[in-house]
Amino acid sequence: MAQAKRIPDLAARRGYHHGNLREALLEGARQLVAERGPQGFTLSEAARRAGVSPSAPYRHFKDREEVLAELGRRGFALFAQRLQAAAGGARDAAEALRRMGPAYLAFAREEPGYYAAMFSFQPEEMAGEPEKGSPFEALTGTIGALLPGGAGLAGRNPRLVAMQVWALSHGVAMLERVGMPAPESGAPPAEAVLEKGVTALLGRM
Repeated sequence: MAQAKRIPDLAARRGYHHGNLREALLEGARQLVAERGPQGFTLSEAARRAGVSPSAPYRHFKDREEVLAELGRRGFALFAQRLQAAAGGARDAAEALRRMGPAYLAFAREEPGYYAAMFSFQPEEMAGEPEKGSPFEALTGTIGALLPGGAGLAGRNPRLVAMQVWALSHGVAMLERVGMPAPESGAPPAEAVLEKGVTALLGRM
């Protein structure tokens, strides 16, 4: 009987012996967000994915919002790296912007857990002015380099134009995510829709 009583205690302590509990919990949550969306998971489900007790997440996170916030931070950091890599070898700002579009859509497809978390929860410390090197600042800088020499673009606010481009990119990515329009509808691919839309916003590049 004494040994039988010890079994639940050992199960409850599994988190202490996990190789990297925090990372395992974040990975479990990332998978769940990818499958069900930001509101479709609980910390206990993330713990189950990580193979630890339901109480284990609370050793590292206050609640599910804190998990989503960390996924969002990591997502934005990885997103910035992807955009930078895509635009890095461009000959000029116009080519850099053209490369950013497919990179944006590829990230949304390949990292649905991070992408959904990025746009689901913004804690106070992430709000306000974007940090230097953030995806929005990278996009703003690229567009700002286009404005002085672009046809009809003189005098336009690069941050406003960048927000318009980002809104368009996010809309195209989200429509594709939910399967709209249906592939059999004959609609052009997402990359073509985004490129045409950006060109319409910016004029000839």
